[in-house]
Amino acid sequence: MYAITDIETTGGYAAANGITEISIHLHDGQSLVGKFETLINPGQPIPYYIQSMTGITDKMVAGAPRFEEVAEKIYNLLHDKIFVAHNVNFDYSFIKSHLKESGFDLNSKKLCTVRLSRKIFPGLPSYSLGRLCQSMGIIIQNRHRAGGDTEATVQLFEKLLANDKEQHIHKSLQRNSKESILPPNVPKDHFEKLPYTPGVYYFHNEKGKVVYVGKANNIRYRVNSHFSNNSESRQKQNFMQHVHGISYESCGTELMACILESAEIKKRWPIFNSSQKRWEDVYGIYRYEDQNGYFRLAIDKNRKRLNPVYTFHYLADGHAVIRKLIRNYGLCPKLCFLQKDPGPCEGMADGFCEGACEMKEHADSYNQKVLQACESLQSQPSFVIVDKGLNGDDRSCILVQEGKFYGMGYLPADTPIAHVHALKEYITLYKENSYIRNLVLGYAARFPGKVILLEKDNH
Repeated sequence: MYAITDIETTGGYAAANGITEISIHLHDGQSLVGKFETLINPGQPIPYYIQSMTGITDKMVAGAPRFEEVAEKIYNLLHDKIFVAHNVNFDYSFIKSHLKESGFDLNSKKLCTVRLSRKIFPGLPSYSLGRLCQSMGIIIQNRHRAGGDTEATVQLFEKLLANDKEQHIHKSLQRNSKESILPPNVPKDHFEKLPYTPGVYYFHNEKGKVVYVGKANNIRYRVNSHFSNNSESRQKQNFMQHVHGISYESCGTELMACILESAEIKKRWPIFNSSQKRWEDVYGIYRYEDQNGYFRLAIDKNRKRLNPVYTFHYLADGHAVIRKLIRNYGLCPKLCFLQKDPGPCEGMADGFCEGACEMKEHADSYNQKVLQACESLQSQPSFVIVDKGLNGDDRSCILVQEGKFYGMGYLPADTPIAHVHALKEYITLYKENSYIRNLVLGYAARFPGKVILLEKDNH
């Protein structure tokens, strides 16, 4: 028995929106055997643009039952049926979420008439309900109302049943089928081609533009997790509605996947990515000379026309760098603004400071140490992180040149690793940002066994 269903809502995802109308038509595979339809008071205002699209106003639903008042009836109609809808995951996620809030746990098999139509009637110009019905000669009465759209979906489903010569409906209901969880417009073979390897995956819209970039240690498992969970979030519904294709790029290691993800987000600026879009070097360490002739190091936000000695994203990172310079070069925490209280110098007590803050150490001597400290930030070693490659005949290589991420690639297994210039023909250059730099330097510190220091080139 099939429960062909449509709802109208106050918004695009279940976690923060309500249902305003529901229509359920029961079908035994031959004909209709029952119908339920009602307006529902969503308990929140209906946005004006939705009122204008559906014709359902706040006044119309004011006297309608709340969902919890009809939840038991809806559950009894659906729980032992196959749930059918056009873009099934949208309707199902709303109804399942609202039933759960009312104390009912719905777990139905699902069929999506968008995905089935693409398989049984391939090559049509559009698979939206309106355009699809137009192509099939189905007249929709009361468009964008639950009853009218459900009646049209019933007629569409009957045509699908009658023309399903390759048993797509039966195959979609099998336990291992992904048809009911994937976005309605994504071909199943896009998912089936995904590898079980580290890498980056891309979600594309109907025009082929990348709308989301993600990284994974296992691409197939990660992509599957976006759609197989019961999330009611805005992100999942955005993916369900707007993703029309999936592509990927395999990487040798998860670290390379993280780097590639960050570079691609910066390059493509996908609409559904939020993290890392603003990841920049927000702060810098600046050097200046005070009125007494002593060089000072200070942390401040990056500004145009100022040249920082060192840049970073988090204040904590900058403080850690300055603390290290104080210890290694005998600097004064007061002149570096790490100690701001008027009490005795903590650096003198710990044996780091030689009294520059009290002018006991001459400015020339102290300034020389500051210059050495700043030079140490500029003069960083070059090294590569070598790890497993894409196949047994290569090795992955991440190149850091003078402390800055340069790029990454794959080396033939017998390639000697000694000089920077000998590696660059195998390396793809990427634009560095502080996220990537911190990622790579942190990894190198945690796994020194994978790091090979490079000799400086003489040309």
